[in-house]
Amino acid sequence: MNISYNWLKNYLNLTQSPEEISQVLTDIGLEVEVLEKVESIPGGLAGLVVGEVITCEQHPNADKLKITTVNVGSEELLHIVCGAPNVRTGLKVMVATVGTTCHPTNGEPFKITKSKIRGEVSEGMLCGEDEIGLGSSHAGIVELPADANVGSSVKELYNIEDDYRYEIGLTPNRADATSHLGVARDLAAYYKMTYKLPAVSEFKAGNQVFETVEVTNSEACPRYAGVHINNIQIAESPDWLKEKLNVIGVRPINNIVDITNYILHDLGQPLHAFDADKIAGNKVIVRLATEAEKFVTLDGVERTLGTEDLVIADAEKPMCIAGVFGGLDSGVSEATTSIFLESAYFNSVYVRKTSKKLGLKTDSSFRFERGTDPNMPVVALQKATLLIQELAGGEVVSSVTDIYPNPVAPFEFVVNYGRVQRLIGKDIPAGEIKAIILALGITVSQENEEEITVQVPPYKVDVTREVDVIEEVLRIYGYNNIELKSQIKASLNTSEKPDKEVVLNQVADLLIANGYRETLSNSLTKEAYVENIDTAVKLLNPLSSDLDTMRQNLLFSGLTAVAYNQNRRSPDLKLFEFGKSYFLKESGYEENVHLALTITGKNEAEQWNTEAKNVSFYQLKSAVDAILKRLKLADVRAEETSSTYFDYGLDYKKGEKVVVSFGAVAKTNVKISEAEGEIFFAQFDWNAVLKFIRKNQIKFQEVSKYPAVRRDLALLLDEAVHFEQLKQIAFKTERKLLKDVTIFDVYKGDKLPAGKKSYALSFVLQDEEKTLTDKQIDGIIQKLILNFEKEVSAKVR
Repeated sequence: MNISYNWLKNYLNLTQSPEEISQVLTDIGLEVEVLEKVESIPGGLAGLVVGEVITCEQHPNADKLKITTVNVGSEELLHIVCGAPNVRTGLKVMVATVGTTCHPTNGEPFKITKSKIRGEVSEGMLCGEDEIGLGSSHAGIVELPADANVGSSVKELYNIEDDYRYEIGLTPNRADATSHLGVARDLAAYYKMTYKLPAVSEFKAGNQVFETVEVTNSEACPRYAGVHINNIQIAESPDWLKEKLNVIGVRPINNIVDITNYILHDLGQPLHAFDADKIAGNKVIVRLATEAEKFVTLDGVERTLGTEDLVIADAEKPMCIAGVFGGLDSGVSEATTSIFLESAYFNSVYVRKTSKKLGLKTDSSFRFERGTDPNMPVVALQKATLLIQELAGGEVVSSVTDIYPNPVAPFEFVVNYGRVQRLIGKDIPAGEIKAIILALGITVSQENEEEITVQVPPYKVDVTREVDVIEEVLRIYGYNNIELKSQIKASLNTSEKPDKEVVLNQVADLLIANGYRETLSNSLTKEAYVENIDTAVKLLNPLSSDLDTMRQNLLFSGLTAVAYNQNRRSPDLKLFEFGKSYFLKESGYEENVHLALTITGKNEAEQWNTEAKNVSFYQLKSAVDAILKRLKLADVRAEETSSTYFDYGLDYKKGEKVVVSFGAVAKTNVKISEAEGEIFFAQFDWNAVLKFIRKNQIKFQEVSKYPAVRRDLALLLDEAVHFEQLKQIAFKTERKLLKDVTIFDVYKGDKLPAGKKSYALSFVLQDEEKTLTDKQIDGIIQKLILNFEKEVSAKVR
């Protein structure tokens, strides 16, 4: 949501800088994501000064050029060559001196330099409208008033005022702040100043009855107001209105449409103008659509409506989807001379469902979905009407229709000062708490020393309980004003072991120390990413088709992060995430916690003495092994994975439980996620990890004073044999003295028989109680050779 600094001044007497206001807005819960300076004229006429043409003579080498001397208030006159037909002696003009940057209406900015034009020196430029972004005319230079002060700034002469735009990341609960008035109310509460209410006292209603207005469903439309205005003239809006809209990123269209957009962003109340001559039967009916009713919206698309969609119709057909989008044929056009102006309070649930179903997001639906002020429709209607009379010559011919059978009452409940202080964690005086509450527009109906009964205006749709008021007090009082206690009290930790948070932080620290970065992903995902649609947890009212299902794995979260970074020229990634997967079982819903690792790109940056190498499966395996080692999770066995996640990979199992699966992500999955290249992924069953390490016991063991012995074997094997099989055979053969088995060479080539490969294995043997003899060592090696031959048909090379 965009907010204009100068627009806020319509409500508040702001003397604070835009930068200070930005910080305050963030502190009180309206986070400013971007603060940007906006110039109403490109370049803001900076550097341009008022000059007076002292002499004007014909250029000796060009018929269409003149040589002028110009007084700009400096000691010496400037010599400037000019080709404008209206340049003459005594004329007050705009002068761009050497070094000034000009911003033309069409084209790139350019800098004025001292130059020669047809042999004559030119020390600046006399400016036309199109050369400085002031307009599109190229007929000649701008002629300034005769009383303009020579040497003064053109910016001051034209009273050009820069504005600032705040881009606010508005949270869904802050429906009350979807307008300049709403933001001004918060600033007024913070600065303890008053704000101006919309002035509508000059509004005069007519006495004719033109339209018959009928609301058939007061639940979907609790309040509906409208007025009929004749004799309007569709035209371009004045500069002040266009500038207001341009600053916040709204494109001006014509005076009527611009007024409705202005009121929407000013007061937070959406309006809609119907061409009154196109309203069949002079009837306006607020009703639910019929099943499969067709309607062509303003964008020219025919849409199919249902019985839960609210429409504004005439005697024959729908004219508008209530709170969402207008119709193609019922809106204001250049030929419009009479309008019916609508201002309503629609049920947020109805608008939200229709908007989501039709995939239509508009400024109006944005506000109606969150909840608008039920007391604003008539005020907004009156203010808009006054502007229409001013800018379009409108004549109000009808009284204001206001159908409001069940007025929305304020939220009323008790606020206890003691609970406010206790929950905030600071002894804020009761008087200050009450002052903040009153400054927020909340009234007090009853009070005593300990508590007050408050009435919260209905535009604060999220403030319905005492705790909500406490939150309001805290954000205005200031989170930064709550000091940390010098003494922290704690109770004994009786939580189960191991402490899940401690274990999680240990692993996170390990990964970060090894160059990994933590990501946090949305648990909502696409249905296309689901493994088993029968066990998928589907959302009943999804935000979009891309966020309609709870994820069943963290693979696509990792791939989405990879694709996002690759698209932003950051291809070398080592990521990890702790997150949940969700399943629908016969017994109900099930959540599982996982740790996911994702790596791709280069392992490290290229250096002068080393080449950059791509990450590999073994680097991912190293990280997985490091995590298991850090958690002291031993006795896991490796098996070739059967997971469809991977083209190839391993499962680490403990018993029959898969602790972690990892490998090279299947190319089909990479393609679906729109990522690129080879990507490696690992997913831990974190619940299983915590279960197994719960049985870990700390043991003390002295360093053996007897040496370890290493022996190597080169084995000829079938290609189908894996190292893990050999490792299991080795430890099954010698359980006591064999400490480690590693592979240090793999060979495949034409010197070996077809279908064969060679593994070079290293065995570490050690006796904790005595030194091993050659006889013992040779005996163990012979047993190993015998079992390798017996179980996998291995041959010693």
